[in-house]
Amino acid sequence: MKIGILTQPLLNNYGGLLQAFALQTILQRMGHEAWIVDRHLNMNLARKIANFVKNILYYFILGKKNLFPIWISEKQKQILAKNTSVFVNNYIQYRTKPLNSNSALRKEIERKKFDAYIVGSDQVWRPVYSPCITNYFLDFAKEYENIKRVAYAASFGVETWEFKTKQTQVCADLIQKFDAVSVREQSGIALCKEYFNVNAVCALDPTLLLDKSEYIKLVMDAEETVSDGKIMTYILDATSEKSSIVKKVVTQLGLNCFSVMPSKTLNNRPKDIESCIFPSVTKWLRGFMDAEFVITDSFHACVFSIIFNKPFLAIGNKERGMDRFNSLLNIFDLRDMLICSLSDLKSQNIKILIDWEKVNNIISKKREESILFIKQGLSINDVW
Repeated sequence: MKIGILTQPLLNNYGGLLQAFALQTILQRMGHEAWIVDRHLNMNLARKIANFVKNILYYFILGKKNLFPIWISEKQKQILAKNTSVFVNNYIQYRTKPLNSNSALRKEIERKKFDAYIVGSDQVWRPVYSPCITNYFLDFAKEYENIKRVAYAASFGVETWEFKTKQTQVCADLIQKFDAVSVREQSGIALCKEYFNVNAVCALDPTLLLDKSEYIKLVMDAEETVSDGKIMTYILDATSEKSSIVKKVVTQLGLNCFSVMPSKTLNNRPKDIESCIFPSVTKWLRGFMDAEFVITDSFHACVFSIIFNKPFLAIGNKERGMDRFNSLLNIFDLRDMLICSLSDLKSQNIKILIDWEKVNNIISKKREESILFIKQGLSINDVW
């Protein structure tokens, strides 16, 4: 079966790249030809101007100075992605070219002639993140007959409804054509029922469908060097409070910390763009291998801490969505690993003894259920 996977754009997001890789890998092992349909945002002049005005408002009025600059050239993008693009080129070989418009998407779909589509994972059903939200309900394929439509671990990102009225109406109609619907967060089940009148189930984030050994192999094949420390920090939205949290953990554990992030970001307008290049995907994975403790405000960094059985501290990221953290940690009974502020941080959050055998048993059980969901959604009856 030839399958098109609709997910978020293949950019510099480690979790986004690895979940796309994992889902594609699982489908290939089932015997399918799985393609990533690489839908990107169309940054036309009107959108650039609107985003520029919004950033000016955020920067000068609201004081939010950690925003990424709007005016990034294609050459700059290529430089920033110099390392992450290596992973994409080596491991996500079946992918379309970047598709920046609905017309480009439709033309590519007509050429590829997919037998099935899988939408997911990541926050594909969050309108503010998706290049075109109706695409992620397969609006371009609504007239096609005899194709399979599956949503796998699709995420709304938050537990509140962010769709506009028209978007809700259009997407509610489109999702009725789906053969199977699964969401990543428990709250997504209620949202699907309330706004789409669809019964959904929960499924694991695709990255959890692969065993830890498979990620270690990626690192070994890349010959990544050992990390320079024992406490890994991966902070997407740096603040002084988060720095204080890191310092407190470092003091209590008495270990050196290291970060897998660019040393600078373009919002600081550095002359040396080389300092803004993202480390490789395998360097990021190496961090989890070497860490004795992880501190992060990233959903997928929490996921990989769990995969690698590393104690971690999750700093709730309200702007990016708290429900993702809550749902993930509830599955594995790790709610005590989540804090929202420095005042929440207690010694027990740092020195909790996690029952990794219990966690790994849950992963195994949920993995079987999730793979079975994919097979049944695609009407696969053979044993993989």
